[in-house]
Amino acid sequence: MNQIDAEMLNRLKMLDSATVFNATAEVQGKANEDYTGPEIKCLLPELGTIVGYAITAEATPLDPKPPDLSWDDFYDHLNDTPGPMITVMKDSDDRPNRAAIFGDGMAHSQKALGVVGAVIDGCVRDLAGIKSAGLPIFGTGLVPGHGPFHLRSFRETIIVGQVTINNGDLLLGDMDGVVKIPTDIVEDVLRAAGEIRARERKFFHICDAPDFDYENVKAWKENLK
Repeated sequence: MNQIDAEMLNRLKMLDSATVFNATAEVQGKANEDYTGPEIKCLLPELGTIVGYAITAEATPLDPKPPDLSWDDFYDHLNDTPGPMITVMKDSDDRPNRAAIFGDGMAHSQKALGVVGAVIDGCVRDLAGIKSAGLPIFGTGLVPGHGPFHLRSFRETIIVGQVTINNGDLLLGDMDGVVKIPTDIVEDVLRAAGEIRARERKFFHICDAPDFDYENVKAWKENLK
């Protein structure tokens, strides 16, 4: 896992996902689709922004077939991995989104092991308990139950919310969704994000002025060329 220093992680956490996306695109010279689709919803936006490294897993909440792996193996891996971690789980059942693959017990235990948030391509339950654990959570929706609940894989590349997530990817999530940030350009992304925010502040000041004049907007755009 290619980790960056804590100071840069803290600076990233002060940004929003849209600005990080814009900055990444600006640094790379092209837009990308390294962000979750609208099916992945921020279920507890009041808990704020998350930044951390993906720990990927697939689970089946209803499939009665014996498990492929032990959940103990997954939690041993969390215990052995330096944080901050973001659990990224996919419902790989034959009937995805019918039962929960994350709840309050997982929230409390995973947070204790260094997990700072969870991104679930599937349903969540016990939302009040997850909130009490203080763990930001993303998911496709809420249901009250599940079945045998088996772990099928972890540390494998998975597709979550239409974006490919590799174990160890650096992620940022907020009320708009989750974005991937290439670790080799984080410093450049932070610089670009600061420049983007400065341009936006100028633009918003022009638009919000009591004596708004559209000519000032055109002049602002001309200065960007």
